[in-house]
Amino acid sequence: MDLWWRLLDYARSGGWIMIPLGTASCIMWMLIAERLLAFRRLAGEDIGIQDAVHAVQGEKVNTFGQGVRATLVRDFMRERTGDPDLDRHILRQCALKLRPRINRYLPAIAVLGSIAPLLGLLGTVIGMIATFDVISTFGTGNAKGMANGISIALVTTEAGLLVAIPGLLMSAALARRAKGLAHNLDEMAIVLEHHVR
Repeated sequence: MDLWWRLLDYARSGGWIMIPLGTASCIMWMLIAERLLAFRRLAGEDIGIQDAVHAVQGEKVNTFGQGVRATLVRDFMRERTGDPDLDRHILRQCALKLRPRINRYLPAIAVLGSIAPLLGLLGTVIGMIATFDVISTFGTGNAKGMANGISIALVTTEAGLLVAIPGLLMSAALARRAKGLAHNLDEMAIVLEHHVR
């Protein structure tokens, strides 16, 4: 409990700029958690390539699961027509429809990670303006008044960097993971296209 009070005092010393900074941080980490769970599902419970090929060829195969291959096969089986040329086109469309599910929220995470240091910089400017206001009014003799402005400047800069650095690292890791899943999806679509009857 003591830790929470210390964090609250820390946030208070940064001024009002800590509110949008904290909000951006909370939203960014919720989206990161959602993507981690989504990628775990998409890479986890999946069917094998042979099972996917057998399912596309019309054999009875269990396609339950949330993985990329299982979802692609399930979507294709639901929309197939029986005409091989049209079915190949449908398979490509099903693969294209899956791509947004892989890349969802990644741009938002990158943007939130990128604006955090800018919000910190805004807090720095606000703090320095407050410091210069005190200096222009009281001169350099009011150390307590100057300390308040400097505190705002340093706390917001630190908070912005504490939000941005792990956020941008997670954004890059998630983008790499999404790229790998999209590559697997494209490979699977190409393999299945050759087996559509």
